[in-house]
Amino acid sequence: MTFSLIGRCKRTGRLGLGITTYSLAVGGRCEGVAANVGVCKTQAFPNRTNDPLGIKLLAQGYLPAHVMEIFAGNDTEHSFRQVAIMDRDGKIAAHTGPGCRGWAGHKEAADCVAFGNGLLGPQVLDGMIAGFLTRPDDALEYRLMRAIEGGRDAGGQGPADAHRTERSAAIKVVDRRDFPMSTSASTCTRRRSKSCGACSRSSSSTRNSIAAGIPIRRRRFRRTFS
Repeated sequence: MTFSLIGRCKRTGRLGLGITTYSLAVGGRCEGVAANVGVCKTQAFPNRTNDPLGIKLLAQGYLPAHVMEIFAGNDTEHSFRQVAIMDRDGKIAAHTGPGCRGWAGHKEAADCVAFGNGLLGPQVLDGMIAGFLTRPDDALEYRLMRAIEGGRDAGGQGPADAHRTERSAAIKVVDRRDFPMSTSASTCTRRRSKSCGACSRSSSSTRNSIAAGIPIRRRRFRRTFS
């Protein structure tokens, strides 16, 4: 019992996923979101290998529809999965297998796709999309939050006589660029200025190691008591 929405901000190119479910700690299952690549999310009876694989394929230039074909061809239980994929250009592919529990389905709209299983009905997807599209100029994370709230307010999970509350939720958003730790001295524009405290505190050996791409091992100090 889960409902999710993958969305894209056309103005900034940011991508994101909003998800909520009856299960706990759903934020730990949002691996398929990558900056300047796309979003891939599998749910219902999920195959945890789908999302990292989908991101790798999108990064290699495969279209979402082709990625979905690969999933279907390599997974004997594809009919139990619910999958949605969006690339960085907003192209979408979605699949709801007949083996998903309860009412299950997906719906596409401008720069988004809503999908869920074990829901009250299609009005949950309508509520999610309406929430996402209400204020298109807002930051993507707020739009994803309104999508989750819209699905909840439209009935959420479970039949009317056995509603299942949402016990965990997550929002993950990425920009066009990823921002890892700086891998070269030239990456940090402030390093040319003496006012950069973070850079001035780095030793020359550390800076040389970073420039060479060598991982830095942090020392751990143990305090002893007598």
